[in-house]
Amino acid sequence: MFKSKAPDATRKWYENMLGIEDDPYGYKFEWIDKEDTGKTGVTVWSPMPEDSDYLGDADQQYMINYRVHNLERLTVQLRENGVVILDEIEEYEGLGKFLHIIDIDGRRVELWEPA
Repeated sequence: MFKSKAPDATRKWYENMLGIEDDPYGYKFEWIDKEDTGKTGVTVWSPMPEDSDYLGDADQQYMINYRVHNLERLTVQLRENGVVILDEIEEYEGLGKFLHIIDIDGRRVELWEPA
């Protein structure tokens, strides 16, 4: 996810110039798991409004989303290690579970356990 002065125009430009079509959550690049070829995953590309606070403070221009296993257990481990946790785990039907933390450099990071 990254900030854009005009996210709708950015989405349209990428669609017209590079064929990257998206939905409200961004374009999903699908891939096949190297270890288990029956398993698939996605990498999401998503322009966000320039004034969005979803990515963190005003200076943060992008946010990385890490795909994780067992978000509940990971959250306990992160707390035990003093990691700043910004919110509670949220679950969205069909998408999975999400949590936001602050990394060692002060960046907001999104953790995602797919549905």
